[in-house]
Amino acid sequence: MKLEIKNLRFGYNSTPVLKSVNMVAEPMVTAIIGPNAVGKSTLLKCICGILKAEGSIIFNGKDLKAYRKDEVIKAISYLPQESSTSTVMTVLEATMLGKINSLGWRIKDEDLSASMDMLEKLGIEDLAMRSMNELSGGQKQMVSIAQSIIRKPKVLLMDEPTNSLDLQRQLELFDVIQNITEENGMTTIVALHDLNLAARYAGNVVLMNGGKIVAAGSPASVITEAMIRKVYGVNARVTLDGEGIPQIIPINSTRKCGIKKAIMG
Repeated sequence: MKLEIKNLRFGYNSTPVLKSVNMVAEPMVTAIIGPNAVGKSTLLKCICGILKAEGSIIFNGKDLKAYRKDEVIKAISYLPQESSTSTVMTVLEATMLGKINSLGWRIKDEDLSASMDMLEKLGIEDLAMRSMNELSGGQKQMVSIAQSIIRKPKVLLMDEPTNSLDLQRQLELFDVIQNITEENGMTTIVALHDLNLAARYAGNVVLMNGGKIVAAGSPASVITEAMIRKVYGVNARVTLDGEGIPQIIPINSTRKCGIKKAIMG
């Protein structure tokens, strides 16, 4: 289902962060990229309703303000960049919490089965009976991801989901996210720093800078050498592989003097 954002504005106190943001997200993986502090996390928080912004967020042809709170919670799943998972529950129990809106007083076999299936898809089924307090940061992150996607929301929002994950886990995770998005026709929006992950897995890339969306389209049309130089201040070589997916190799910073000055004080 399509998500449309029209003239979205938000600020902290008197400081504007989002400045008339307009974008459309279709049922696919959309990656939001851009330097630090350009509003990526704030945008996700506004979409899910944690922050109250001016403007319109339209889901399935209807403004989110017109939906009941329980309808929004059911339709939209949000994974923050930092999530608290310190609990004495087991990994299996924590994963089932993702289905809390549909759980009854007694746990059904299908709920247990769905939770185990999700852990298997993420490659962490061996952790099912481990206490959350025993897990590493990366393992806790994988459990938080399992919670976010187990109920198959219509809109999945993820803020830097690869935090604390090694390279293998990053690729495995995005394989799962891409497959679940396609299987369930979800609109998945992921804020990412890693341009190569965005290029490889996103069908649509949205570039933010200065609180605005400055480009949107296919990875090849957005992730270019000129863009990386202008927005990130980095010289990079960008080539297309056999499938037309950009491959980014950073060369050096264009702001060496500024970095040196900052380091030397």
